[in-house]
Amino acid sequence: MSDNCTPRPHLAGEVAARSDAGEGGAGGKALTRRAPLADLGPLVAVQAREAGEVKQRRRRVAVLYGGFSAEREVSLSSGLQVIAALRSANFDVTPIEVTDDIGAVIAALTPRPDAVFNALHGRFGEDGAIQGVLDWMAIPYTHSGVRASALAMDKEAAKAIFAAHGLPIAHGRVVPVDELEAGDPLPLPYVIKPVNEGSSVGVEIIRKGDNRRADVARAWRFGRAAMVEEYIPGRELTVGVMGERPLAVTEILADAGVFYDYDSKYADGGSRHIIPAAVDAETYNRALDVALAAHRALGCRGATRCDFRYDDTEGEPGRLVLLEINTQPGLTPTSLLPEQAAHHGIDFPALCAWMVEQAACRA
Repeated sequence: MSDNCTPRPHLAGEVAARSDAGEGGAGGKALTRRAPLADLGPLVAVQAREAGEVKQRRRRVAVLYGGFSAEREVSLSSGLQVIAALRSANFDVTPIEVTDDIGAVIAALTPRPDAVFNALHGRFGEDGAIQGVLDWMAIPYTHSGVRASALAMDKEAAKAIFAAHGLPIAHGRVVPVDELEAGDPLPLPYVIKPVNEGSSVGVEIIRKGDNRRADVARAWRFGRAAMVEEYIPGRELTVGVMGERPLAVTEILADAGVFYDYDSKYADGGSRHIIPAAVDAETYNRALDVALAAHRALGCRGATRCDFRYDDTEGEPGRLVLLEINTQPGLTPTSLLPEQAAHHGIDFPALCAWMVEQAACRA
């Protein structure tokens, strides 16, 4: 963890793949070179030992959770898990339940802790807003910085960057809500989603014979525009990234909904996860590479998670499509990133401690 609000140096044994692979996307080395996973578990162990020396001084970590976005309940769940995990790792933890009173948040962060664990989700928590406050206060914080967070939360901006890096994205565009109410903006079937929300909040699938489009538009509460994209049949895949390492490919079987919606993500029994995903080797490796390339393209740091659709309806290898990147992956009991970390022998307290050790600001 950085005391002077700058990123920590890489620990001995960590492969700084970014310096070798550059910041490019599909057309360059970013899709052909990634740090090996073999030393991931030992690396976290090394960091834990280093952190143990620091924790003799009982480093103070403030956990921000709750917030006032549509994902407040998710953040409350993540925050409680993180608080318990960091306490078990011997950090001095100060829980701060965030509301729309930014003055109260600043007061709760005074005097400054050694680091902030950002467990907020959704708007004002993962869109660069709270990151800017923490940069201003010179407090190191977990996950991505202002620019990467803002870009990832803005689906239109993120897709433009992904496209510029040659990454596979869904065809679509942003349309005014009144245009959506007037008629179909794309051939059926298609997906409607908010431009600036996460956790599948507000996502709707409009299929042939479906007469809900106008009703969806009239009830829209996510701004004056919506992102519409082609509907991609097939399977849901996701890849977590820790630093320079894509972890694994997980297939998600949504049981609570017709796709991996909010209930499927967070309800008990809402989905089943298959890790590693049963896809052909070419697709598996491609998903790992695209996830890391997306992480780099936006300038993310710490942990992220990329979500994909995989159309194998005509056989494998099929069409892999990057849907979005999440700079604040869920840390609830049903979340995917902790599951992928555990797949590599990294338990939840160690994962949270690793995130704290990567904390930085003004980076």
